[in-house]
Amino acid sequence: MTTQPAPRARFTGWHFTLIMIAFFGVVIVVNVGMARIASRSFTGIVVENGYVASQSFNRWLDAAARDKAMGWSAVAHRQADGHVVLNLAGAPAGTRISAAHAIQPLDGKADRALAFTPAADGSFGSAQALPAGRWRLLIEAEGQGQTWHGEVPLQ
Repeated sequence: MTTQPAPRARFTGWHFTLIMIAFFGVVIVVNVGMARIASRSFTGIVVENGYVASQSFNRWLDAAARDKAMGWSAVAHRQADGHVVLNLAGAPAGTRISAAHAIQPLDGKADRALAFTPAADGSFGSAQALPAGRWRLLIEAEGQGQTWHGEVPLQ
């Protein structure tokens, strides 16, 4: 008795169509996922000319190392009325905020300068209110002949 091998299933146009739909479906799902991750993680750092900015990169690193060596740090939060309270840690007594800019990462047109005045508890309060949103504060503080530059996120 001889047994016949089972007939092979034929590869039809429907098989090919299902494979192509599955392949492109995976590609589309991955692309949409990556686009969502990218749009949520955008830091907002934009420069006019990347080449010119790259020429200053080492100076920026040196300045950041000097600021870090000073041991100062800042924490900021927005009050219900929109005014910003800034606390400096490690700064000597009598330190003042000489310059502060609020940068909105996604809309450079909304950027604005802020003025801070010292409070009795050692913190600093902004004279201007900021609208709700995501902001970065660029701070320049001076105390005892030293100048510190810092960047603080503000949600």
